[in-house]
Amino acid sequence: MLLDPLLLFVLLAALAIDALVGDPDWLWRRLPHPVVWIGRLIAWLDTSLNRPEWTAGTRKTAGVLALVILVTLGLALGSLLQTALLSLPFGWIGLAIIASILLAQNSLYSHVRAVADGLEGDGLAGGQRAVSMIVGRDPEQLDTAGVSRAAIESCAENFSDGVVAPVVWFALLGLPGLIAYKAVNTADSMIGHKTQRHQAFGWASARFDDLVNLPASRLSALFIALAAPLAGGSTARALACVARDAGQHRSPNAGWPEAAMAGALDIALAGPRAYATYRVEDPFMNPTGNKVIGAGEIRRALRVLAGACVIEAMLVLILALVLF
Repeated sequence: MLLDPLLLFVLLAALAIDALVGDPDWLWRRLPHPVVWIGRLIAWLDTSLNRPEWTAGTRKTAGVLALVILVTLGLALGSLLQTALLSLPFGWIGLAIIASILLAQNSLYSHVRAVADGLEGDGLAGGQRAVSMIVGRDPEQLDTAGVSRAAIESCAENFSDGVVAPVVWFALLGLPGLIAYKAVNTADSMIGHKTQRHQAFGWASARFDDLVNLPASRLSALFIALAAPLAGGSTARALACVARDAGQHRSPNAGWPEAAMAGALDIALAGPRAYATYRVEDPFMNPTGNKVIGAGEIRRALRVLAGACVIEAMLVLILALVLF
């Protein structure tokens, strides 16, 4: 059932657990994280089904098959776990714990904060080291403003696909939806790149990831805009920036939360940037916004992130109470 009130209350518990505990290093140093297992399956499918001697059309079909396998297994595993746990007394606690592992509020906040800490503690070199952990662009080519933009853009985009999207799919389909979503999102990050090897094989995963992230990207922009006053920003300016600039981003989804964050903080985001093997010449979002930014703007973005997470949780609570 869509929007089952019981699952919505479980989701609230999962959000609280993730916010308070996050991903404890002591645990994941001893056990592989569930996303690691998903990644190993994707790597095996890539090795088994993405044969370089095959034609592009055959590899594209194989990529569709790989995606179907991932989604089917994710839905089946989630259904088995959810059914088993909810049949036990207090099994909803176990369900909430599992769901919390696949949410990224705490880890996202910590990784972005580390960039601000690095800039303030060790200057540009410290910021470059910290930001290299969360973005793919070449940190050596980033000045302080570039490091700060990269961290803030990662904060906005990963709020959408690491927090809001998992919440949306758990709310709609429970643990099966959440695990299937994480499989799709991980596949996009691993094989969705337009490289020679993955141009054909990763096509289905990349396009399906765009589709399943579409509702979350719009919601995340709204949550960020509503949280803008917590960082001295304007909700109206954030929404206006989304309406004007979101469509300029090369991603059909990432532009929404990034434009909202740019407007919320009145800073310019995106624009020209260099990655390890290529450079993009995108226009700035909110081009009249401040371009000389640093750790202070990162910390303002973190206040927006925290507020947006609270707003999202409040919406889940309201839906649970209405449907209860």
